[in-house]
Amino acid sequence: MTLPLHTTALVPALALTFVVASLPALAANECASGKTLVDGKLTIATGNPAYFPWVIDNAPESGKGFEPAVAYAVADKMGFAREDVVWVRTSFDESIQPGPKDFDVNMQQYSITADRDKTVDFSAPYYTSAMAVLTTKPVVEKGAKPTLESLKKLQWGAHATTTAVPMLAQLVGPESDPLLYNDNADVTAAIQAGQIDAALFDLPTALYLSAVVVNDGLLLGQFPADRSTNPDQFGMLMEEGNPLKACLDDAIKALTEDGTLAKLEATWLAETTGVPVIK
Repeated sequence: MTLPLHTTALVPALALTFVVASLPALAANECASGKTLVDGKLTIATGNPAYFPWVIDNAPESGKGFEPAVAYAVADKMGFAREDVVWVRTSFDESIQPGPKDFDVNMQQYSITADRDKTVDFSAPYYTSAMAVLTTKPVVEKGAKPTLESLKKLQWGAHATTTAVPMLAQLVGPESDPLLYNDNADVTAAIQAGQIDAALFDLPTALYLSAVVVNDGLLLGQFPADRSTNPDQFGMLMEEGNPLKACLDDAIKALTEDGTLAKLEATWLAETTGVPVIK
């Protein structure tokens, strides 16, 4: 069949458009090619079990929960289809030890620290932890609200030798001096006993404490991560020297710059947990 002259002229342009449109995917595939445990597959580890809100219903393959949602977004940026993501289970402590891994990356809210970085590698941070206000139901019933004006009037407690004390002054500026304790176990016990009204913890810790440790515990609100000094940051953990690191870093950088990570955080860590942001 002979194409009309004006149509024929469009063919090179259409072909070029197709090639250009395909370049990002091709580049992503080439980035990770030959660098994973199983070529063409991305093996991601999580906990056994994996907990809310990081993984919903202990089913990471559903993509529900903050970490599975991030994992699939990163995989997509690297050129892996959803069906090419393989989930495995590992213990937290075992995975952080030096030596070969049976996964490409591991997502279990691993904080990036200098000590850990000596034995394993981390991706660029995919989450910077917010600071949350841990309190109890009786305190809220007495009128405590997720506003700075209300927070200033509470009796606060803090672990004396941690950054919690200056952070409390920076974020809240309470009207009365906080009561200081020897460790965080004493702080949570003081909340439980009604000696103090509230304390600051990073959001993951606060979620755990409110659900498991403190009777009638709840989170009154959370401060945006950019309000905190030296906030906790989570990275994807991998074997030391893993060549996949550069690909992961590029994918996370792209997801940060286009706002995807912020949207996923809002969906799974703010809206799902119901912890309001204090502004």
